[in-house]
Amino acid sequence: MKSNKITLSLIAAAVVFIMPFSVKAQTDVKLDPEFGGRVSVGLEKKIMKGLHISLEEEVRTSGGFGSLGRLQTTLGVKYKVHPNIKIGLGYMMINPYDSDSSAFSSMRHRFMFDVTGTLRLGDWNFSLKERFQLTHRTGDYNQYQNPANAMMLKSRIMAKYKGLEKFEPYAFVEMRNYLNAPVVVANYNGTYYLTDDNARTGEAGWFLEGFNGGYINRYRASLGVDIKFDKSNTLGIYLLADYVSDKVIDANAEGTKLKSYTKEKGFVGTIGAEYVFSF
Repeated sequence: MKSNKITLSLIAAAVVFIMPFSVKAQTDVKLDPEFGGRVSVGLEKKIMKGLHISLEEEVRTSGGFGSLGRLQTTLGVKYKVHPNIKIGLGYMMINPYDSDSSAFSSMRHRFMFDVTGTLRLGDWNFSLKERFQLTHRTGDYNQYQNPANAMMLKSRIMAKYKGLEKFEPYAFVEMRNYLNAPVVVANYNGTYYLTDDNARTGEAGWFLEGFNGGYINRYRASLGVDIKFDKSNTLGIYLLADYVSDKVIDANAEGTKLKSYTKEKGFVGTIGAEYVFSF
């Protein structure tokens, strides 16, 4: 009972602390729904009681199921600091695939830290997971459109049923806060950006104030099931539904002209499968 009270207190504190940020874009653009797939294979090794390391390779498709979207490799470590609390560290190497050039480009490096609190009630497991992630861009990118190191905070609430012998169905909802989004000030008349001789940057009457804007840019829900064949082999099958709401800045590389400043909103559906071998 004492451990459950501690977990509930931590979950409540996290919910109070993680308040959504919001910011208004100049114009809204509704995107057509997109669908894709994910397949991953992972290894998980127990080092000692409560300490595990893992390695995972994942393939994602884009624009449907016929074209490669990206490859990503994830190395992680988890440690149970309390019967109901687990912390994790991870590194992810992301290789986006450009179908137009038929090549991989602009590799990104992602670093993650998360805390998960779990509460078990009968055959049900309820958990709250808070993850901070920093994604570092490499290669050429427009410094007036994106930060070099994008910072996100993801909050996930999950319920999993453990009353069946081999099947563990689950559902979760998640939101993602963009912590250091670009902040733009611009003169806009509803159709185009106006020239302003007093603008601090550029000929289009706009300037980039910095990267301190925060807003929720993704809501996600998932239904899935983990199939445990034995202690070592687990196959997971799941569906993801994402509602994405991203601010998109289109400016020239010199920062002298703002072509568009929009908020793109759309639905992304994904079907996925993951296999994990534990030893």
